[in-house]
Amino acid sequence: MAISDIKEFAHLTEADVEALGQEFDAIRRDIEESRGAADEEYIRSIIKTQRRIEIAGRAALFGSVVPPLWMAGAALLGVAKILENMEIGHNVMHGQWDWMNDPEIHSATWEWDNVCPAEQWKHSHNYLHHTYTNVIGKDKDVGYEILRVTSDQKWNPVNLGQPVFNTLLMLLFQHGVAIHDLDIEGLLRRDIQDPAEFKAKLEQVGRKMRKQMGKDYILFPLLTGPQFITTLTANMAANLIRNVWSYAIIFCGHFPDGAEVFTEEQLENETSGEWYLRQLLGSANFTGNRLMHVMSGSLGYQIEHHLFPDLPSNRYPEIAERVTAICEKYDLPYNIGPFPKQFWKSIRTIWRLALPNKKFAAEQQAHESEGLTRENATTSPSAERTARETVAA
Repeated sequence: MAISDIKEFAHLTEADVEALGQEFDAIRRDIEESRGAADEEYIRSIIKTQRRIEIAGRAALFGSVVPPLWMAGAALLGVAKILENMEIGHNVMHGQWDWMNDPEIHSATWEWDNVCPAEQWKHSHNYLHHTYTNVIGKDKDVGYEILRVTSDQKWNPVNLGQPVFNTLLMLLFQHGVAIHDLDIEGLLRRDIQDPAEFKAKLEQVGRKMRKQMGKDYILFPLLTGPQFITTLTANMAANLIRNVWSYAIIFCGHFPDGAEVFTEEQLENETSGEWYLRQLLGSANFTGNRLMHVMSGSLGYQIEHHLFPDLPSNRYPEIAERVTAICEKYDLPYNIGPFPKQFWKSIRTIWRLALPNKKFAAEQQAHESEGLTRENATTSPSAERTARETVAA
């Protein structure tokens, strides 16, 4: 089965796919050629703002015995951690700012405020996820190896616990990310592919966890003296804020209705144009103001991020205008909706897929039948999308 057999793409000829790929290539060239002082100023100002917010939060916690100062410190640190992980760390480690040739803001040197080692994250995320986006068996982000997020994945009785597993992943998200590059499936099967590599990576994770948690739960609380306990709890709250927010943003970009998954067979002889199509159909955006997008690491533009993961995040709004025009030109879906709606769709899918396929399929069929009754069914791609959107809504 080729990617061109997917019904959203079936109306495209080989020439269309090639032309589409050339149009996306043109976007990349235009942005790369126009990068300059304004982009550099953007990332430097974000880093400066993030550091000032963190300092303010740390300062507030010297009086954390007073409830309003505890709340202010926890909230400010939560925001600082979100900014560092999302708009700064995530994007810097993607190489979005490597063109500046600044050794302090470079994918090769940045180590983020997270228990996951940057080196391992760049392998599991930059390489595996962005190369094999939503490919079952290749992309570890498809369910994070503990969740069933598509009916194409075999159901197991353990999936009945998905609502619980999903909640734990949300609350402990940085720890879930930390073990993401380990051979967890092999560990569960007691058949690790490379035991030496597994051990080395596990030791690296352990070192990063000790360093990060020592900073958050020992060093900084000690610095506030008699406010040790209140500072400790505020730091725990800040990490919780960051974990829940990061989880919600990332799941909104990959698991709402309409975000397609693929098989390894569909990667065979994949052209550049087909790669762009896979990124387009496997991702989802959400709407929001500029502050919302900055706080989400610009992943409200998840489609644009997957098409161009190493282009500066501050350019995604203008890239999005060109991407939507291409989608309209070629009659392709552009999955976007309000943040609460996209998040709800993701959670609903995870809950439903806790059940066996037969029960899930029966529920889906009932919804689809109801939607098709309300709409005049046709074979055109745009009409099919309208029917699906009606059902999803």
